[in-house]
Amino acid sequence: MDSTRVTEQPTSFERPQPGVDPADPRGAFLRSPAPAAGTGAALPAQGRSGGEPPAPGAAAPGGPAPDAADGPASEHSQPGAGPDAEPDDHRPRPAPDGIPVQPADGQGRVDRAPGGAERRTGQVTRPGRPTPMRRDGDRLRFVGAATRRIARGIDLDEIVMGLCRATVPTFSDAILVYLRDPLPVGDERPTGPLVLRLRRTDRIPPERDTEGGGFMPIAPPEQPSELDSVGEELCTVRPGSALAEVLRGVRPVFTDAPAARAALPELLGEEGAAAVPDGQRAVLAPLRGRRRVIGAALFLRRPERIPFEADDLLVAAQLATHSALGIDKAVLYGREAYIADELQRTMLPETLPRCTGVRLASRYLPAAETARVGGDWYDAIPLPGSRVALVVGDVMGHSMTSAAIMGQLRTTAQTLAGLDLPPQEVLHHLDEQAQRLGVDRMATCLYAVYDPVAHRITVANAGHPPPVLLHLGGRAEVLRVPAGAPIGVGGVDFEAVELEAPAGATLLLYTDGLVESRLRDVWTGIEQLREKLAATAQLTGPDHPPPLEALCDEVLDMLGPGDRDDDIALLAARFDGIAPSDVAYWFLEPEDAAPGRARRLARRQLSRWGMDELSDSVELLVSEVVTNAVRYASRPVTLRLLRTDVLRCEVGDDVPQLPRLRQARATDEGGRGLYLVNRLARRWGATRLSTGKVVWFELNHG
Repeated sequence: MDSTRVTEQPTSFERPQPGVDPADPRGAFLRSPAPAAGTGAALPAQGRSGGEPPAPGAAAPGGPAPDAADGPASEHSQPGAGPDAEPDDHRPRPAPDGIPVQPADGQGRVDRAPGGAERRTGQVTRPGRPTPMRRDGDRLRFVGAATRRIARGIDLDEIVMGLCRATVPTFSDAILVYLRDPLPVGDERPTGPLVLRLRRTDRIPPERDTEGGGFMPIAPPEQPSELDSVGEELCTVRPGSALAEVLRGVRPVFTDAPAARAALPELLGEEGAAAVPDGQRAVLAPLRGRRRVIGAALFLRRPERIPFEADDLLVAAQLATHSALGIDKAVLYGREAYIADELQRTMLPETLPRCTGVRLASRYLPAAETARVGGDWYDAIPLPGSRVALVVGDVMGHSMTSAAIMGQLRTTAQTLAGLDLPPQEVLHHLDEQAQRLGVDRMATCLYAVYDPVAHRITVANAGHPPPVLLHLGGRAEVLRVPAGAPIGVGGVDFEAVELEAPAGATLLLYTDGLVESRLRDVWTGIEQLREKLAATAQLTGPDHPPPLEALCDEVLDMLGPGDRDDDIALLAARFDGIAPSDVAYWFLEPEDAAPGRARRLARRQLSRWGMDELSDSVELLVSEVVTNAVRYASRPVTLRLLRTDVLRCEVGDDVPQLPRLRQARATDEGGRGLYLVNRLARRWGATRLSTGKVVWFELNHG
């Protein structure tokens, strides 16, 4: 095996200048000295060069030679310059990305083509011009710098912008980029005809167009620096057309070729195609991705600039290949980001429910913009009896796999909450579900149930950071909740504790990403969170709790630059509660007289609350629901009225079967009770309990 070590040597012949990026496409303008005053010399156009500026004392093309007697030599003349001196190696001034400057009018040799037409070759017959090897090296350096710039782009716009900025003005004076509409994703097979949309145009801005009279494919608009109106916005490629054949060929072609000249009207329109100059001053390069052609790029040069050469087709091919592959990857990345966003949107609740006696607010922050979904989740689930379950959890990791596991655990938690199981039982079943999902499927979770009537909260914890309770007076405390083992360990019992939940207090549930980072441990972060909540409460005074949305924003402001190591889920609950005077509760024996007694009790309570206008509707609906309950119940039926912003009526029994709304036939004696409830009530529903079910309905009141 050859052990010779190959080292990469710089090939540029230009001494780098401080503060100038060699990959900057403005490099020629940043590096080139300003022309001497009075010379009238304009900045030469960019491109391949076969000559250089005239040597000091040499005759300018087409002009008389200077006489030594006319005056002393220029202050920039080198010592020893004279007729007998060795000719200087006057190197061409490099353009951006290493392409040497093209000679403008009057600098190249003019040949007579057949028919008397003039043709500029750009070759100056003078000793010291760059050799073909040096010009090829310049092209290689330009291609390397241009492809690096294109590769820096992540999304579609950045890649197309990189192609335009790397090309203009170094390689061409203008560029038009057409892309397929819509762009296929991966192995997706496009349907319908091939349609190209003009994605971007670019040209030399007026402040950089030192040649004057810059090339415009069509008549100059009011803003000469814009090419937005060039060509057609949409182009449908007909099968078998000239444009289809050029795109199928994949390789770049000069537009003076018959096939390309015939394809221009289809791509640019008749007016745009007529404005493209004759000769090799435009290159049409198909953009081919991994599977198929996804667009085309048109490189244009002004009439004042020398035409493209055969080697420029290789440069155009490299630019087109790297751009097309980058666009393919950008489309795939965009699809993955879209899937991540959709997964996050479906895994987390879009909106929080409106529950009686509690107000809710939430926040979710991913670990990074490139990882939009993680394993953190939160949820608020309405329960029978105007209660609400508050859940926050964190699956290990923040990948797509973690998000998928999080979705399964969240769905399981919602199902278990619908069964009205105690918090510790919910965590026990979640632990079993995590073990069924596979090994090392671990998560932490905190499950709390708030009862606005009893002003109590029951909390069970599975290895999650403890919640923080902010009291109405501004005191913040970390609740003493047994930590428990994480979900997925298996064989561990979970313990629930019941705590006071006074009206006006705020409970904050969060994941460890809020309080733990590389710069601090979890308990230090929890203490900082407690202090932040207390300081925020002081701003609104002891009698007014801070607004929930503003409180969540203030909590997130405690994060520093190095604190975003993990996802963050935040759920805040403001306990309003329901006053005992707004609750009425009765037990009814399962007998035929129960509906009549329920009507009398409801009418009497509504009269006490000053809601007599609802008596008729409430009596009718209560009678229907209680009748259905006592028909099958074997234990006492419960009736409860709650007065909040709405009037809520709840009827509970020991029968687990839920009622279903159905259309009664004309000959049926029953089956119309739920139909009346559905028509008269604002909302209604039925929830299964561990001991039976609850049927409830709500009515608006003044």
